[in-house]
Amino acid sequence: MTETTALPVTLTTGLDLGDRKTDYCTLDAQRQVVGRGKFPTTRDALIREFAGVPRRRIVIEAGSQSLWVSHLLRELGHEVMVVDPRRVQKLVAGNRKTDRRDAESLARLAMGVPELLGAAHHRSFETQADLSMLRSRDILVRMRTKLVCHVRGILKAFGIKLPAASASCFHRRATEQIPANLQPALQPVLAALAELERRIDELDASLAVVAKTRHPEVAVLRQVSGIGPVVSMAYALTVGDPKRFKRSRDVGAWVGLTPDKRASGDSDPQLSIHRRGDGYLRRLLVVAAHYILGPFGKDSDLRRYGLRLCEHGGRNAKKRAVCAVARKLAVLLHRLWVSGVPYEPLRNSKKAEVA
Repeated sequence: MTETTALPVTLTTGLDLGDRKTDYCTLDAQRQVVGRGKFPTTRDALIREFAGVPRRRIVIEAGSQSLWVSHLLRELGHEVMVVDPRRVQKLVAGNRKTDRRDAESLARLAMGVPELLGAAHHRSFETQADLSMLRSRDILVRMRTKLVCHVRGILKAFGIKLPAASASCFHRRATEQIPANLQPALQPVLAALAELERRIDELDASLAVVAKTRHPEVAVLRQVSGIGPVVSMAYALTVGDPKRFKRSRDVGAWVGLTPDKRASGDSDPQLSIHRRGDGYLRRLLVVAAHYILGPFGKDSDLRRYGLRLCEHGGRNAKKRAVCAVARKLAVLLHRLWVSGVPYEPLRNSKKAEVA
């Protein structure tokens, strides 16, 4: 379905992207509907609809298909806004939700209150492809963990408790402990573990090459103890352009590691972190914080800060300390990235001693 060519110069189009169909609604400068319809969510259909038409502002919600759609629309010469779907949902909540209404709501909100919609940042296709390698590694590691737990659980039911072993060599050590009657059940699982380990090693090697050739900032981030190749790569690729944050402190809130706020009148309760950020990066930062506070963590301002928090706060002190260290770690990594200065683990402590 194609819009008429006799459209005003200033146009705003809302797109409600679906897996198969996309609804659109176009408004003119007077906020009047001048085009409405739907088309297949394909590259050819988007080109047919938006190539050769007057330049306009196009609004879409961030989602699984917004990356390629936004890139294509910009190539066609249009201004594209990728907005936060959670904010849109709060602004247009009601009991009469349809794709047709959603498309119109996006267009009207973009014309009226665009600053309330929140802007989503999309990476380049190259960066997204590199990040996909990390995501694939993550799912393989989680599959490996599930298979290890499955083998241990089966053997435990037969009174066999396997000794501690790293996940990378578990399949080799477990083979010797499996009795003959369980070989048919567990040998295929151990074979799958061996294959998973090989695939993970291959991804690690590929990620090392990518980090060295395309992402030199990874070496800067790895100055911090507890930040390995996976965490540093995930941070660099997820953040993308560090200059889009005005302050390094903003990264802590962006990744979802700052407390929620529900203040009203005299009530200002202490709430947990809001978790409205990239869950994968947040999980990795928390893992790094656990290492920094653990028995193998090196002495640093971050570690001392976290240990001080652990001394107060009762039974939840350790959890709060881990979140606080993860948040400070996100801020520190951004600061190292944009400033380029060498990392000093005890910089603040030395300043306090001099003072």
